[in-house]
Parts: sequence; C-alpha cells; structure tokens
Amino acid sequence: MGLRHLSEDSTGGQARVQAGQGRSIVHPKYRPDIDGLRAIAVLSVVGFHAFPAWIKGGFIGVDLFFVISGFLITTIILGSFEGEGFSYRTFYARRIRRIFPALVLVMAVTLAAGWYLLLPDEWAQLGRHLAGGAGFVSNFVFWHEAGYFDTASETKLLLHLWSLSIEEQFYIVWPLLLGLALWRKWPVLPVLAVIALVSFLINVGLVTTGHASAAFYAPPARAWELMAGGMLACLRLHTFKPWLPWSPALRSHVQSIAGVALIVLGLVFIRDGQAFPGWWALLPVLGAVLCIAAGPGGWLNRVLLAWRPMVWVGLISYPLYLWHWPLLAFARLLANDIPSRNVRIGVVIAAFALAWLTYRFVEKKLRRGRGARPIVILCAAMVALGLAGALVVSGRWSARLNDPQLSAQLSVIMKAPKDWDYPGTMERYTLNGQTAYRMGHGAHKVLLIGDSHIEQTAPRLQALLDHNPQQPVSFHFLTASSCPPIRHIVPIKVPTCVAAHDAMWAAARDGGFDTVVFGGIWNYYFHLSSVESSLGVYYADGADRLWTDSAKGTHAALHMLEQELAELTAQHKKVYLLLDNPRAEFLSPKYLLKGDRWGRLSVDSFASTMPWPTDQARLHERMRELALRAGAQVIDPIPTLCPNGQCIRSMVDGRPVYKDSDHLSASYTREYARYLDVLAQPPHEPH
Repeated sequence: MGLRHLSEDSTGGQARVQAGQGRSIVHPKYRPDIDGLRAIAVLSVVGFHAFPAWIKGGFIGVDLFFVISGFLITTIILGSFEGEGFSYRTFYARRIRRIFPALVLVMAVTLAAGWYLLLPDEWAQLGRHLAGGAGFVSNFVFWHEAGYFDTASETKLLLHLWSLSIEEQFYIVWPLLLGLALWRKWPVLPVLAVIALVSFLINVGLVTTGHASAAFYAPPARAWELMAGGMLACLRLHTFKPWLPWSPALRSHVQSIAGVALIVLGLVFIRDGQAFPGWWALLPVLGAVLCIAAGPGGWLNRVLLAWRPMVWVGLISYPLYLWHWPLLAFARLLANDIPSRNVRIGVVIAAFALAWLTYRFVEKKLRRGRGARPIVILCAAMVALGLAGALVVSGRWSARLNDPQLSAQLSVIMKAPKDWDYPGTMERYTLNGQTAYRMGHGAHKVLLIGDSHIEQTAPRLQALLDHNPQQPVSFHFLTASSCPPIRHIVPIKVPTCVAAHDAMWAAARDGGFDTVVFGGIWNYYFHLSSVESSLGVYYADGADRLWTDSAKGTHAALHMLEQELAELTAQHKKVYLLLDNPRAEFLSPKYLLKGDRWGRLSVDSFASTMPWPTDQARLHERMRELALRAGAQVIDPIPTLCPNGQCIRSMVDGRPVYKDSDHLSASYTREYARYLDVLAQPPHEPH
C-alpha cells in the first residue's frame, strides 16, 4: 500500500517558492528517475493486490514510498531552514494542494458507491474508515480493528489510507522536530540516526514478540523508513561524498544496480505470511536509498527508472494508488469471492484510466490554483467527509440496502458474525504462565487445548453444565489463536506460540487432568491438495527449523501430532482428537443472500446445502487414522454438519450455522453440537 506523489523531487539543484515575508520553501529540481522509482512502488502494490499469486512481495512498495517521502520532505525542510527561512504556512498549504484533491474525490466516490452497494454492517464499517481517513488516523483505526475475527482486509474499501495517514502524521511532526533541532543547534544527522535506530528496534521488537499489527500500523515502528530517506537528504545537502576507490560515475552505476537488485530480491523473497516489516523491510528500504543516492546518472536510473513509460506511471502514482484499492474491494464484494482474472485485469485498467483523468483534470488544476480559496474549499470538503462518516457510524444515515422489507431476514444474517461466546462467563485463571478459563468445579477435569476451533465448543459444554449442574466435571480451556496445538509448529507471524505450546504440553502431561482434547483449524493448517499450504509459512522450533515445502511440512506436523497423542494415551489419559468442521467461503452467512447488490436481495432457504470439499474430506480421514493409531478417541462433527456429504449452512429457523467461513456460531453449537456431549462423561463410563 502506498502513498502520495510529489513532482518537486530531485537533488540536482534547488528551486524556491516564495512564501511571503522574505522567506521561501526550497524544492529539489525534478528528477525523472525518482518518478520511475515511484512507478516501481505503485506497480508492485497494484500487482500484489490484483494478482497476489504473481507478485507475492508487492506490498513492499509502501516501504519504497516511505523512503522517497522521507528524502523529499527532509530536503525541502532542511534546505529552507538553512536558506532564507522555512514557512510552515506555505509548507502545509502545499501539502493540502498536493494530497487533498485526489483524496477527496476518491473518498466521495467510494462513499456514494458504498451507499448504493453495501450491506448495513459494511456501510457502518465504511463510515468508521471514512472518518478515520478524513482525520488522517486510519492507521490507528485499522490497528484497533486488527484481530483474529477482524473483517477480511480485501473488503475494507479504504484500507489503503493507513499509509497515507502515517505520511500525514510525519508531515505534521517532522518540520516541528527539525525546526527544534536547528534552533537548539543539535547536529541533524545524528538526531536522524538515533530516531531511525530507535524506530527500527521498536519495529523488530514488536514483530519478534508477536505484535505484528503494531509494527505494521504504528508510526514509531515505521519512522525509520522515512528517516532512511531523511538521512540521505541530509548527507546530499551537505555534499557528503563517501570514500570509495571508484570514480563518481562508477559509484553511481553500482548504487543504481545494487538498489534495483535489492528491491527485486524483496519482491521475490518477501511473502505476506512472513513477519513484516521486521528485518525483511531492510531490503526495499536500502534498495530505495541506493537508487536515490545513485542520482539521475546511475545506469539503471537512467535506462530503466527514467524511461518515459515509467515516469508517466510515477506521475499518476498517487491517484493510481488511491483508485485501485476501492475498485478491487468493490469487485470482490460484488463477486462474493475473489473476482475472476479478467475482472481484475479490467479493474486495473479502469484504475489507470481514472488515475490519469484525476491527475490531468483535478490534481494539476488545483495544484496551480492561486490564493487561499482552493485550500479552504478542500479543507471544508475533507471535514464534510469526516462528518458524513460520523453520521454513518451513528446510524443516522442508512445505506440503500437497509430495506425495511428485507431488514427482518437480513438482520439474522448481520447478527451471525457476532454470534460468538468465548470466554463468556467462564472463570479466568493462570495455568503454566498462560491465561486459561474454566467452567464447572467437578473432580473430572477435562483440558481442551488448541485455537479458536476448540474455543467454539464452549457454548455446548456450558449448556451441558447448565442442564445438569451436579455433573462431576469441569472444563479447562488453554488456547492461543492461530497456534496449532502441536509442539514445534510455530507461525512466523505469531512467535508467542512457543510459550503457548510449552504451557499446553505441560498442562496436558499434568496428572491433574484425566482427559485431554486436541482441536484446531486443521483445514487451514494443512492443505493436502495445495502446492502452497499454510505450513509454507510455519517452521519447526527444533532441528528442522524451516519448512518451505508444504508436503514435507504437513507430513512432519501430522507425525508430531500422532506422537503427542500416543505419549498421552501411554500415560493412561483419556485423549480425544476433535476433527475439524468444514471451512469454505460459501459457508459464510453472507453467502445465504441471493440476488444482486445492483438490484434487490433476498435470503436463501434454510434447506440450502453445499458439498463437503473433497480435499478436506481426505485430510479428515488421514487425521482420523492417525488418532486411532495413537490410541486416541475421535470426535467427529461431520455426520452432524455434513450428512451424506452435503454441508448445511443454516438451521431450521433460518439462522446461519456459521459466524464466518469456518467458525460455528455459538447458537448452533449450543443447540446442535451433541457430538461434544461425550466430554461430560467421567473417564470410567463407557463411550
């Protein structure tokens, strides 16, 4: 996800814009190769969003944008301060002229299209994101929303504004901080270096401790990327020449080639499943720094980055970035799935067309406008959009599809995503250093370990206890989201699973628990028919640390699980393996809607079913077999959820069975998940 575009972007000389009162704003002379670098950034981002299987590391385009902005803005600010003086008023006025025109247009069009096409919950979400975008705090809004049950990012129409918000926060803080440093006569380069180092350490620390969302969205964890460009600006303004046994021309060529090579390496080797930014972000950041440092004479800068088609893309990079994401998100909503390749190609072409029209007829005209009136109008428009978002969030402005005739049926669908009851009213306590929950106080202690697919059993178990409070059983949940309950299998994005696994295994071996239940999102962790399974981004925290081959990863992980089950059964514990429920997009409650968002919608009948996916059926049997070999009992939800191979999607009264594409709703589990009732029986009773 990327940023904005500046045209005053060079270090080959300086131009001044009069700011009044004898002061001016310094702008670097135009460098077409920096527009070419912008083109690489925006094409990477657009390619990743539209064709993620082709450009898997394309999201690093954001990091390129951050470096470019840090370089250009620091050049402007330092050059002005060290020259005739810096005008905050003129600086911020120019930022408004540059950023607001295209942004106001795209946000207004997205709002209008959203009113016509979105469902009530989607409309409310758009309102939140619109208000956050208008206030340039989108990164904090999305950071707050980030979580296991967060809405799919592909349907958040203004998700891409998070990076623009970080830039705007940079524009507000950075001139003030640089002004303070110069006023106090602090050495600017060391100040930049300290900020960059602290920020980088924050970034790495957050990623390695399992706070990847904070590292992604928080300005302190992203500042080092902007500072990298800022340090380069400081060095070039003070004509710093590094000592190398090469001529300036050769040094420029080497920097250009090395910079592009690092960016290409980032595009090839960085993946969405990896912990990012972290250390991986050094590849695009250093690549961008080297490309800019090479200057316009660097060989690849001159031949590739300054190539006219690349420069043209760079010139429209900002509106292209703004347009492409809402168009792709709307296409996904309309298709109720990932749009076809041809649709995505059409969307990208439309984004380019709209970007050029926006640049030609909106940006350029308003950028050259005289006086304060355009700025006042743009600011008023942004405030109006923020207020519109607040009206949507408050419920005072409803979308078109909030039809009273449909509302009764639709409300059932809309409530389903929130139909979750964990931990509910359970008692919280600490078990082996991790948070655990329990219900009941019976002597027969059942330990349930795993992830959210073991958590979803809680409503049924609570119902059993409510029905017979005297049952001699207590249920103890020790879970961690996205952590498969298998030793040594740790998601790269969730390193905290290491501690969770240690706690789970210690509790499972504890003599105080006579029954242990393993459960997990097996259909997510293992894809027997897929070349790239989820285990492609998982590693073993042991001798075999990294699995890049999914077949090897699946085989090894399942073998480890079988060993765990066998070891516990050898201790004469009652051990259960809870097999997985189906997982597929068509199970999501919104797939019960029929009709067309362009016209009218209705709700599908409760009798609607879908075939059980064959690859999940094969995994199901493989896990059943390993459990039986290990001497464990199997809890199988499939006969209830998919009788005769046809998976139900709604209950008799029309309520959805699922809260999303793979989690059962609390209502369904509480009333119908009778396959779990065996857990309430003491170990000595026959099963």
